[in-house]
Amino acid sequence: MEFAYDSRTEELRGRLLAFMDEVVYPAEPLFEEQVAAAGDPWARPPVMADLKAEGRRRGLWNLFLPGEHGAGLTNLQYAPLAEITGRSPHLAPEALNCSAPDTGNMEVLAEFGSAEQRDRWLKPLLEGEIRSAFCMTEPEVASSDATNIATRIERDGDHYVINGRKWWSTGAMDPACEIFVVMGRTDPDAPKHRRQSMILVPRDTPGVTVVRGMTVFGYTDGPHGGHGEVLFKDVRVPAGNLIAGEGEGFAIAQARLGPGRIHHCMRLIGMAERAVELMCRRALERSAFGKPLAEQGVVQEWIAESRVRIEQLRLLVLKTAWLMDTVGNRGAHTEIQAIKIATPAAVEWILDKAIQTHGGGGVSQDFPLAQLWAGARTLRFADGPDEVHRRSLARRELKRHLPA
Repeated sequence: MEFAYDSRTEELRGRLLAFMDEVVYPAEPLFEEQVAAAGDPWARPPVMADLKAEGRRRGLWNLFLPGEHGAGLTNLQYAPLAEITGRSPHLAPEALNCSAPDTGNMEVLAEFGSAEQRDRWLKPLLEGEIRSAFCMTEPEVASSDATNIATRIERDGDHYVINGRKWWSTGAMDPACEIFVVMGRTDPDAPKHRRQSMILVPRDTPGVTVVRGMTVFGYTDGPHGGHGEVLFKDVRVPAGNLIAGEGEGFAIAQARLGPGRIHHCMRLIGMAERAVELMCRRALERSAFGKPLAEQGVVQEWIAESRVRIEQLRLLVLKTAWLMDTVGNRGAHTEIQAIKIATPAAVEWILDKAIQTHGGGGVSQDFPLAQLWAGARTLRFADGPDEVHRRSLARRELKRHLPA
């Protein structure tokens, strides 16, 4: 494994770092002002359109997607770029059209969608003209076990009829969201991993109701559309909206969530880097008990431990990205689960120490730390809770030591 970034990655890193300094960071207060002025926490601030136009003009567009539809980067090339966007996770990813849930939904359509589905929905998503939502989790069942998903998708002639309730549907609150990717049961009597399917449901289909937005520790978790509760009542869509085929939903979900998990971890490292930067600045600026915070032993310990954890995480994430490129997502399954367990918890710890260093300011709206902490804590649930990944990882490890 080569530890140096290749020339293309270095060139894109340079452009992206300049974009962050010149465009993204200065836009953060403007974004907050525009959201407040709109009176709607899930409003789409005009500044986002400006950021996306500038990101595209600078050639920083669809970096996440390999192959013909995206920038053609490998996971290893994309990893350090995603890390940089994590320093401003509410603006930078979308400015590059690399924001969840659109990234995962575009990957699904690119890999599993029909030509008609790609033409109707993938193209405008790639252009950044519309947004999308992913509707999997449900309030009535333990959705950490995806085989529990109970929303019904029933064939009726040339249509499917959908009935069910979803929540934590990422992207559902975005005014630009026009398409929902919905997971539900098509055959309750099939083997448990063949019961589910995925289907495309346009937002304006009769019977679709966005019931409410879901806050995360009081935050909207936007502007990438936040999370919503969505009711599907006798929703009819053409049979051609089914993705891949009946019974393929679980396999599609696993294919979708693998890259999603590493993208989250890449951005989390960027969040941690920004937290350390803010922590160091604050420690150098403030004094307590006769000397700067930077000279207090406990603060020095926090800073040193933060650096150690970041470097460990980055190496593991880069190794995972390299494995995904060389042996595929299935071959990197152990490492994907390992980073999904380790990264959110470690970054949550780092953010907590940065908040502590800031005192009361750390939990206020005057610094980004509280919102970053809420995001990191939430990612211990997103794409599978810690406990599910630990269970699976432990079982795989034990299996290696069983008698032949």
